[in-house]
Amino acid sequence: MATLIGGLGTSHIPAIGGAIHKGLQQDPYWKPFFDGFPPIRDWLGQKQPDVVVMFYNDHGLNFFLDKMPTFAIGAAPEYNNADEGWGIPTLPPFKGELDLSWHLIDQLIAKEFDVVTCQEMLVDHACTLPLKLFWPEGDCPVTVVPVCINTVQFPLPSAKRCYALGKAVGEAIQSWDSDKKVAVIASGGLSHQLDGERAGFINKAFDLQFIDSLESNPEWATRFSIHELVEKTGTQGVELLMWLAMRGALGAAGGAQLRRVSGNYHIPISNTATAVLALESV
Repeated sequence: MATLIGGLGTSHIPAIGGAIHKGLQQDPYWKPFFDGFPPIRDWLGQKQPDVVVMFYNDHGLNFFLDKMPTFAIGAAPEYNNADEGWGIPTLPPFKGELDLSWHLIDQLIAKEFDVVTCQEMLVDHACTLPLKLFWPEGDCPVTVVPVCINTVQFPLPSAKRCYALGKAVGEAIQSWDSDKKVAVIASGGLSHQLDGERAGFINKAFDLQFIDSLESNPEWATRFSIHELVEKTGTQGVELLMWLAMRGALGAAGGAQLRRVSGNYHIPISNTATAVLALESV
């Protein structure tokens, strides 16, 4: 069976891609963010996962306000970058992992998650930036299964439902008939609001409590409704749903033993609270 080595979480602000393209990683504005990645890259170099399952949110490439699935899974042989133009200008296609894609789809539907199957899917900065941040040199060494969660158009899935989705994905990964090593990635957040009366809103205290809860009490955030999470984190900060799904995949509290590899929190970048975290299954 496949081995689930651990989970990663990172922010996916488009301007990060621009900083990578311009070589600004050591610029004083960017350095505190990029300094969080070397320990995690070292760990990934030791573990060498073959596949990543990416929990992320689409920004209008595949789905728009008139057609917005709650959950969608990519089942394509490759995924082409079609970013809005603020990030990394060009990237080669990312290879898909078809066998795992269909295994996840079959297993999730069997567990009554009504997922949309996408045999063609474009990806933007929400999917491409984590891969470039964790594997900055050369071509991406892992294959990818994108799992899109709606955080754009209400009604949104509840925190409890996204955590349950993650658990089902983790169980499916561990039942996959393969000798490959798999990591799960959460892309998005943390607290931020880009528009309206609260534009620029950041909630550091909640962010830090949320990050700590992922280790010791992952169900903590599931007690809040979506509207409460928007109030606490901002309209775009609700992207923390991806982090809950990632943690769910690693096992519920009292299940899988986890080790915190490394983490970093920095504010602000583009009016956004940024974070990176790696948790290892042990």
